[in-house]
Amino acid sequence: MSVTPKPKAPDRMPPGQRFVNGWPVSHYGPVPRFRPERWSLRVFGATASGDTHEWTFDDVAGLPRTTVTADLHCASGPTSTGHEWYGIPATTVLDLVPPTSEVTHVMAWAEYGYSANLRLADFTSSQTLMATHHNGEPVTAEHGFPLRLVVPHLFGYKGPKWLRGIEYMTADRRGFWEERGYHNLVAPWLQQRYSYQEDASD
Repeated sequence: MSVTPKPKAPDRMPPGQRFVNGWPVSHYGPVPRFRPERWSLRVFGATASGDTHEWTFDDVAGLPRTTVTADLHCASGPTSTGHEWYGIPATTVLDLVPPTSEVTHVMAWAEYGYSANLRLADFTSSQTLMATHHNGEPVTAEHGFPLRLVVPHLFGYKGPKWLRGIEYMTADRRGFWEERGYHNLVAPWLQQRYSYQEDASD
């Protein structure tokens, strides 16, 4: 299924959203303590080789980077605009650790077992990246340091803070908030917020 395109400017506010200044902190659970010697990013599941790949914190620092400027939409209503993200394009993961041809979805795993499922087309969008910096500064602990998945065309809960793993999946499986009543696809421009809005094609 293709990614839902974002309407062109100046209509940048999805229906039902409200503009907020700054960048409100929103997450479930405590802020984890970062221990660089224990930290790694794993790619596993249906990899083409059948192996799990793991990068240390220093390894991740050497991966290619890009900059994306985009708005951030929360399913509860707030929208903040003009965020400049700098980090690793999500497509780099697939280039370095190819999935099998049967992969249709990924699960993004974060600290404390938090997870968010994504269609492969959403994960490979040109604007999806694993952010290390925000507006020219390292992402703060409260906002996801050292690595935060950013998927600008979806609601924020599809982009976990404190990212630790990418699982390749050959079938969809709901993540943390999707299991708790939130929409499985979450297109802000279609107001897809809650699971009761889903239809059979979702």
